[in-house]
Amino acid sequence: MNPMAEFLDLDRYPIDQLDDPTRAAAVQHARDALASQGCAVVKDLVRPDMVERLNSEIVARKHTTHYSTQLMNPYFHTEVDPDFPTRHPVNTFIERSSGFIPGDSWEPGSALDTLFRSPVVAAFIAECLDVPELHCYADPLAGLTANILDPGQQFTWHFDTNDFAVTVLVAEASEGGRFEYCPSIRSSRDEGFEAIQVILEGGSDGVHTLDLRPGDLQIFRGRHSLHRVSRVGVDSTPRHAAIFAYTERAGVIGRVERTRQLFGRVLPEHLAAERDRVRSDALID
Repeated sequence: MNPMAEFLDLDRYPIDQLDDPTRAAAVQHARDALASQGCAVVKDLVRPDMVERLNSEIVARKHTTHYSTQLMNPYFHTEVDPDFPTRHPVNTFIERSSGFIPGDSWEPGSALDTLFRSPVVAAFIAECLDVPELHCYADPLAGLTANILDPGQQFTWHFDTNDFAVTVLVAEASEGGRFEYCPSIRSSRDEGFEAIQVILEGGSDGVHTLDLRPGDLQIFRGRHSLHRVSRVGVDSTPRHAAIFAYTERAGVIGRVERTRQLFGRVLPEHLAAERDRVRSDALID
């Protein structure tokens, strides 16, 4: 028996069987969703008893969470830029209040680490994204993380620096905590500032809301899609999401500024990588 059978519903999603037509259908469904909406959800991929185990691991490590509250624009900048108008996405700042459990909190062999590093899982996600292969993000803090939204917190509108993100919802908020996004609101050639400003000011045209449940795997292209997790109710249960970071190239390390914002510290590996970094596009961030 495949060891991933303990973790995943391989009867419904036989992702370990490369020639299985059910697997091929799941891959095609994800590709179609990513092409049309920039987001794919594999419902109930993680078994319910394993979801409980994953949440227990998160709760046990919650004391290592780096919490931060700051006013930021969608590009994670926190200071006014005089080169742009006052009413502009670059100069529109909204509260981000959340926490991250860093990658060095997970020991090898933990359930979350095992799931993250599974070649079966990585190969399936690579096919969904239609890329040759994926590598576990080499960043020592941001490879495997958990995003924590406690009562009253929100992760406001933003863009990702990477092309895609993979998450598993582990514990849903009983009030709020909804994932919302605007697919392809910008491109590598057009920042889309006007449309972004409308959303930042409360507009809802083009905003999609996902009905995620614990155990759902989400693959999301967040580089060009504005997205957020709405505020968790003050009397709600917390929202916990595991984040599995993969890269198409091996050995990738995250950016110093974003790492310090999310984890409150950087390591020598981040400083060394920053010196050698080459940007893949000219977007603000």
